[in-house]
Amino acid sequence: MFSRFKSAARILIKGDPKKKKRNPIPAITPEEVAEIKHFFSREKFFIFGHARSGTTLLMRLVRLHPEVHCDYQAHYFTRRPLLKSLVDSPEIEEWLTRKSNRWNQGRDLSPLVLRAAADFIMERGAAKEDKRIVGDKSPSSTIHGQSVRDMVAVYPDAKLVYIVRDGRDVLISERFRNFVEESKFLRAEDKRIVEELRRNPDQFTNGTRSIFTEVFIRRVAKGWVANLQEIEGEGQRLFGKNYFTLRYEDLLDDPFNELTRLWKFLGVKKIDQALVEKIKDEMASNPDEEWQAQRDEGIASFLPKGQAGNWQKLFTAKDKSIFKEVAGEMLVKWKYEKDSNW
Repeated sequence: MFSRFKSAARILIKGDPKKKKRNPIPAITPEEVAEIKHFFSREKFFIFGHARSGTTLLMRLVRLHPEVHCDYQAHYFTRRPLLKSLVDSPEIEEWLTRKSNRWNQGRDLSPLVLRAAADFIMERGAAKEDKRIVGDKSPSSTIHGQSVRDMVAVYPDAKLVYIVRDGRDVLISERFRNFVEESKFLRAEDKRIVEELRRNPDQFTNGTRSIFTEVFIRRVAKGWVANLQEIEGEGQRLFGKNYFTLRYEDLLDDPFNELTRLWKFLGVKKIDQALVEKIKDEMASNPDEEWQAQRDEGIASFLPKGQAGNWQKLFTAKDKSIFKEVAGEMLVKWKYEKDSNW
């Protein structure tokens, strides 16, 4: 009694002490997954991939199937503030774990809150189209392996799809997006390259002038390597048979067969040959190219978007040397090169 009196007196004088940091958010349990599926029953999947690796094209294609819906850029696990920010505070933890709350059944309700929020957002779109399998595509360029660990804590029952693109073409695509969409963030050296590209584009296609700075090559190449290493490793470890990879280049070469593999992985009941024509029609359009052309047609029209092997037209000998130093082994691992002699 004396202890309780002291505590009450301290709170009366100094106020309720505030907790500075919340405890780790617990992972959802199998029992909680089964419980929430009574409310949100559609099967879930997530598409990850380094930026400029074809995640948008894959999203547009996979949802052509009458059973599959896919939205984009929710960034539940791939870009801050992240889904877990909804409950990531001491105040929210106190509310969701309060012993006087009969509805939390003595456990931190945070993982169910996160799952319910994401499930509602995802199923809302799928319900409008009467589709039973629903996903989200969000590039995973900055958080890498942590995005997989955060995903499994909320969706251990979901499927993870990872698309990979030749890092050299990723570098090219990222550079032109940098020029067109982020021009106000360009440094002085970048701006000089843009002006020279407008004035004399031929020097950038004959191997005498690079569109890159060394800093840019190293930064993007290092990020590409980290992304592939971490997501591939964590995807296999945490999702096992529910982890699926494909290469962007294979999707371009044989889209129907690659999508057939993916659709079967997602659990569709039937794959109609009529989808072949729908795929052709979808691939004939390039909204990203059209968007960049609206922003800066002169720069955007310099190089066709979405093609494989663009790096061969633009890499200088020095560009190759730098990229090879940082990411050469990863090119071999993913069978973009047989060895370092390229």
